[in-house]
Amino acid sequence: MHSPFRTKTVEQSIRDTEEPEHALRKSLSAWDLTVFGVGVIIGTGIFVLTGIAARNNAGPATALAFVAAGIVCALAALCYAEFASTVPVAGSAYTFSYASIGELPAWIIGWDLVLEFALGTAVVAVGWSGYVRHLMDTNLGWTLPTSLSGPDAGGHFDLLAFLLVLVLTWILVVGTKLSARITAVVVAIKVTVVLLVIVAGLFFIKADNYSPFIPPAQPQAEGVSGWHSPLVQVLFGYEPTNFGVMGIFTAASLIFFAFIGFDVVATAAEETKNPQRDMPRGILGSLLICTVLYVAVTLVVTGMQKYSEMSATAPLAEAFKSVNQPFFSGAISLGASVGLITVCMILLLGQTRVFFAMSRDGLLPRVFSVTHPKYRTPYRATILLGGIIAIVAGFTSLESLAELVNIGTLFAFVVVALGVIVLRRTRPDLHRAFRTPWVPFLPILSIAASLWLMLNLPAETWLRFGVWMAIGVIVYFVYGRRHSRLGKVGADATY
Repeated sequence: MHSPFRTKTVEQSIRDTEEPEHALRKSLSAWDLTVFGVGVIIGTGIFVLTGIAARNNAGPATALAFVAAGIVCALAALCYAEFASTVPVAGSAYTFSYASIGELPAWIIGWDLVLEFALGTAVVAVGWSGYVRHLMDTNLGWTLPTSLSGPDAGGHFDLLAFLLVLVLTWILVVGTKLSARITAVVVAIKVTVVLLVIVAGLFFIKADNYSPFIPPAQPQAEGVSGWHSPLVQVLFGYEPTNFGVMGIFTAASLIFFAFIGFDVVATAAEETKNPQRDMPRGILGSLLICTVLYVAVTLVVTGMQKYSEMSATAPLAEAFKSVNQPFFSGAISLGASVGLITVCMILLLGQTRVFFAMSRDGLLPRVFSVTHPKYRTPYRATILLGGIIAIVAGFTSLESLAELVNIGTLFAFVVVALGVIVLRRTRPDLHRAFRTPWVPFLPILSIAASLWLMLNLPAETWLRFGVWMAIGVIVYFVYGRRHSRLGKVGADATY
């Protein structure tokens, strides 16, 4: 009980969900979960980061980068599906790690997820702001002052991103079912926009734009070397380059952000009516739908506009604008603006549930695990985190944050895959409604694939990630270990 690697049993985790003061309302179905997944996956990655990846890293081969990232996510999704159906408790990878590897690894992954979802929410809010400004300027003739347009537009504070996060914080306090209903409507709009891009864009494809499909490798910009380069190039002797085959993997490590979502679905396991059946369906179904849509959209957009001319802020809308189709450009900007709202909301929901689970275990102050007497939502954690993220979104730029979110997510994938292997050995008796196939080979492959994409991120991203993790370890030994419910004398009696 005094070891930092003490584990919290699945039975203890489930009993925690039955405490009235710390219990969440079960209101979600398989359909709600799939909608949540599609709602959060289709977002900044396809509406914004596609342009950055195509222009800077992979050209038309960005479609292959989406395939590579999708394969990595599929491997991880199979591991998440087993855990989410076996341990239907809020917290996602944090809860899974606590039940399999131990408290300290669980704390580290929880700390990582808090960063991932917080910065993910901020990134999406900034991306949403860019599309709204584009829509206002192009279709309404309204222009925000530069000072309130955010760092990506040369300003100082992003007013629109700040206000969006505050409004979504209020919605999540009111209730998860309300957010599910809003998400269902918005996802319908967003999927319609994506299908519009695919169908309408087919008529404007120029074959010359696909040539070369994989642009030849080019040296990185002068002065960019060493610790700025992807570690896979530094460690294995590759020269830092853009484009070429290595550019596809570099693009995959960036647009991987586009797939963040199915792991957020896992954070809602405790609020699902039948998690054993519905969690695997929601996780795997949403991932499959979005991968097919992503590849199709990327092929169409890079066929419409030369990759070197693609916009870094609104690539889909600008692609139609480049072929003199302002109607489609405006419709896409409107759909993207509406659609990104759900991404932001679900990422914020995921973060608050991880924070809530850590608080309920005593690793963070227990005051944040008290649920609202009427809405049964973790309102204190939601208000605190929503306020902080609103401020972060107001002052941040897009690309560097996206990379930091990606490394955090990939790290979570590694831990979850490892947890599946460990729990199969330590608790073979557990009922598993969904079983990851080919254990341990598939989880090992998932770990290797995730590490490969992590190595394709810049070394400076690793440094920032390492600093955050180091701070987390200090917080654990100063506060979390001493206040852990599991670590207290007689902890078994409290469960």
